[in-house]
Amino acid sequence: MSQAKPTILKIGGSVITDKSKEMEVRMDAISRLADEIFEANPKNLIIIHGGGSFGHPLARKYALKEGFKDASQIVGFAETHHVMTVLNGLFMDALIWRGIPAVSIPPSSCALTKNGRIACFEETPLKRLLEMGFTPVLYGDTVLDTELGFTILSGDQLTSFLALRFNAERILIGVDVDGLYDADPKTNVKAKMFEHLSLEELKKTHGLLGGSNGCDVTGGMANKIAELIPAVERGIPVLIVNASKPKYLYKALKGEKVKGTLIEKE
Repeated sequence: MSQAKPTILKIGGSVITDKSKEMEVRMDAISRLADEIFEANPKNLIIIHGGGSFGHPLARKYALKEGFKDASQIVGFAETHHVMTVLNGLFMDALIWRGIPAVSIPPSSCALTKNGRIACFEETPLKRLLEMGFTPVLYGDTVLDTELGFTILSGDQLTSFLALRFNAERILIGVDVDGLYDADPKTNVKAKMFEHLSLEELKKTHGLLGGSNGCDVTGGMANKIAELIPAVERGIPVLIVNASKPKYLYKALKGEKVKGTLIEKE
């Protein structure tokens, strides 16, 4: 059984859902991405996907990220977790229908946070799945928190945490823009894309990044980068590509040249 270093693939919620409409899935995008993952046939792959228009609106409605304040949030926690399992189920359908041995792992069942940061993670099942050749699939989720009662665990925090815990070979981030820019390319036509950034350059760039255009309780692009810094410090390269464009993800998984932003330690 292979124990090679895994690739961590994070697919943003903005790629697989329409953030402008509540619980609007992009099945065409999910199907295409599943095709590209199947065709690339990567070994030792861990997939994490965001919540998009499924998890974020409810999480904001019930103020779940801030923690437990009153009893009305209890059903909100359950509802937010449930809609994430619905989105995850649609994604899993596409993977399994293509013969990808994907197994869903709800973070709420294996992770505990303390003040919003992962404090406890039961990794044994995930590790065993990888060893046996399965593709674990996780997602942003509602989780219990030892200080706050509960909170939202973002897919971005999970991505960096698992990359560090499993000593990943690389991290691939699939978003709905071509890479990392010095301004929001959706609102600023003069935004400049970075093709390559060192760790030091990334830290300087971080302050230039804005939040998210859509409903995003986990902080948008600036937070994604903040979460990635510890992994880059460990020497794990990060490639940010536009997963909304056909074959970009395929090329990234295959290690072929593709437009995007490569972030490396040096």
